[in-house]
Amino acid sequence: MILALQIGGGTIVALALFQLCLGVYSSVAAVFRERRLDARHLQHFNDLAQAALRNAEVDRLKSGTTWAGKRKFRIVEKRVENKCGDICSFYLQPHDGGELPPFLPGQFLTFELPISDQPAPVIRCYSLSDSPSRLDRYRVTIKKLSPPPDAGETVPGGLSSTYFHANLKEGDVVDVQAPKGGFVLDLQSERPVVLIGGGVGLTPVLSMLKALDDAGSHREVHFFHAARSGDDIVLCDEIREIAERRNNVHYRVLYSAPTDACVEGRDYDCPGFLTVDVLKRYLASSNYEFYVCGPPQMMSSLTEQLRDWGVPDSDIHFEAFGPASVKTVKSPASSREAAESVQVEFSRSGKKVSWHEQDGTLLDLAERNGIRVASGCRAGNCGTCATALKKGDVTYVTRPASSPAQGSVLMCIACPGGNVILDA
Repeated sequence: MILALQIGGGTIVALALFQLCLGVYSSVAAVFRERRLDARHLQHFNDLAQAALRNAEVDRLKSGTTWAGKRKFRIVEKRVENKCGDICSFYLQPHDGGELPPFLPGQFLTFELPISDQPAPVIRCYSLSDSPSRLDRYRVTIKKLSPPPDAGETVPGGLSSTYFHANLKEGDVVDVQAPKGGFVLDLQSERPVVLIGGGVGLTPVLSMLKALDDAGSHREVHFFHAARSGDDIVLCDEIREIAERRNNVHYRVLYSAPTDACVEGRDYDCPGFLTVDVLKRYLASSNYEFYVCGPPQMMSSLTEQLRDWGVPDSDIHFEAFGPASVKTVKSPASSREAAESVQVEFSRSGKKVSWHEQDGTLLDLAERNGIRVASGCRAGNCGTCATALKKGDVTYVTRPASSPAQGSVLMCIACPGGNVILDA
């Protein structure tokens, strides 16, 4: 395989393999035509060729080099993506001039941000929003989070998103960890797929769509894009361009609060929020793989509705941004009386505290008691909060994107199953 020649010193682009496969396909297809064989034989060979191309793309994505720890990236472009001006894309290139490894569609980058007045670098994760095949630069698309409407003027907006929007500019350098995350599309599957993006949560599913397009996949794809209005929607032109080229891709836009300037049938397809009832209008059945990313309320509601529709958990893939909001597992402690508590010992800090169900996760409990634990996504994705569990058991309120090392737990989504001792 040509891909076996990929080494740290340089990446052999998979284009050669694609050209080889296509060349062989063209030659053999000509033979089929000359011999006037049944069209079904030609279709069968076409299917085999397409499968080979898809497998080659998967191998290419998985075989890329990576880096350990932090790597410095330069912001080469900062682009406002919506009319509101609260969503920007940041294009990143390695400051060292080295190569970029490919990533899997749906993965994210982890940033370490030196924000003033913070006791330690702030760690945050943002999904890669462009094609995994584009290896000249990475792109993340970030919304500046506003404070709650009733919070008052003294409450700041999102800490890291405000830093990106207000402080970072083209030419600045940021510390970045390598792409990771378990919310990824299986490019080898041929099952029909539904991609759902709410607001800026469309970023990982947009990357998935672009990966399918790059691989030449003929899978049936339905892309549902939910936004408040035309002032808020982002990157829709990129999705429309793919849908117009590919008969197997179907794109629908929903506005929950369309303005007078928004025209139904031209700018968007449906008013209101995205629900399973909306999905049923366009999907022949529930026999799809669903990939969902969006705001907490949408995520919690929609995933539950999908289960009620009969979609098995194995076909519901989701990623929440911000604190974990889509709970799939209950702690054994949640069935106890509220008055009953378990003991949590933080051995390194020398503190023992009681945990009740209302205390939330172990990370919440630690922070409430002045115990510093490094954290990032707060949704079980980045692994920053992994902490050694010295005694006891925990359960997770949502599925981790990837399992932590043996003997460690992800504190941002973990609740104690009984008395525990943590190395924190």
